[in-house]
Amino acid sequence: MPGRADGGIAVVIPAYQAAATIGGVVTGVRHALPGVPVYVVDDGSGDETGRAGRDQGATVLVHPRNLGKGAALRTGIARALADGAAMIVTLDADGQHPPEEIPRLVAPVAAQQADVVLGARARTRAMPFGRRCTNWLSAALASRIGGRAVLDAQTGFRALTRRAAELVRPREARYDFETAFLLEALAQGLRVRSVPIATVYEGRPSHFRYWADTWRLARVFTRYGRAIIFGVR
Repeated sequence: MPGRADGGIAVVIPAYQAAATIGGVVTGVRHALPGVPVYVVDDGSGDETGRAGRDQGATVLVHPRNLGKGAALRTGIARALADGAAMIVTLDADGQHPPEEIPRLVAPVAAQQADVVLGARARTRAMPFGRRCTNWLSAALASRIGGRAVLDAQTGFRALTRRAAELVRPREARYDFETAFLLEALAQGLRVRSVPIATVYEGRPSHFRYWADTWRLARVFTRYGRAIIFGVR
């Protein structure tokens, strides 16, 4: 049976229509962090996502209908906190975040050097051109808002202290949740660090809706317009 966090690390994986990949992701996490609880949040999938995660030993939390990636992260983080996690790692279900890099990701938190750690992907040709452009722009704006270098503002591969997870609670429910979380963490003065990770894009279909979700992200950034224009004071 999956265990509780009880003062250690917990891993949260939001998942939608990820039956083909979630088993491998959970297996990779369990190899990287043996014995650590893994929470898969099945966000209203119509395939066997939940069963595939459960078969590999994850605790599966189910949304009856699709509510969005942010809602899935909120559900998973809340459960991890309720189970006593002192640190929470989030990663995507599509295999684009290498679980074997989790120990490097959590190291700054474990050393009490960071509250939030971002797994930062290099903007190489492995990343689609459109994503490279939006990734660069969002990182530049986040750096301006936070007054420090943010290498990858869009990454979902993150490590959070319990304090950060309790303090920062965005209301967004979709892909804008992660951006809202990061910008609020920066605005509140939390220590945000980056760890380089591999850039993995293998042609798997994305659930990111380019125009609708880009608009949502833009609305999040507009809250910090003053900091973007004048910088941090």
